[in-house]
Amino acid sequence: MNDAEILTKAERGEGLTEEEVMRYEELVPPVHHVYGKYGTLARDYLENRAQAKMWTIENLPEYLHGIDRRAEEMDEVLREKLSKSEQYKRTGDYLTDVRRLNAMNAAIEEEILNELVYVS
Repeated sequence: MNDAEILTKAERGEGLTEEEVMRYEELVPPVHHVYGKYGTLARDYLENRAQAKMWTIENLPEYLHGIDRRAEEMDEVLREKLSKSEQYKRTGDYLTDVRRLNAMNAAIEEEILNELVYVS
C-alpha cells in the first residue's frame, strides 16, 4: 500500500494495520502545542485532578489556548480596575509601592486561577 492510500484510509477512519500505523506516524508528525502559563496550568489540572472533564472537552488544544486568551483579557481588565482602587494606588514610597503592586498581582492571579484554571 502506498503513502497516499494510507493517508486516505486514516482520514476515513478505517482501521490500519501495524505496518500502516508505523508508516502513517512517519508521514504525519505529531503536532506539539505550546500553551501559555494558564493553559499549561489548566492542562496539568485536567490531567491530574479532573480527567473526567478532560475527556468531555471536544478540542483540548483550542480549549487551552482559549484559557490563555481569556486570562490575558481578564488580567488587563482587573489590572485597570484595581489600579484605580485606593488600596493599590502608588504612594511615592518605593517599598510600599512594591508591596501594593505585589498584592495586586497576587489578587489578579488568584482571580484568574479560580475563574478559569481550577474549574470543575
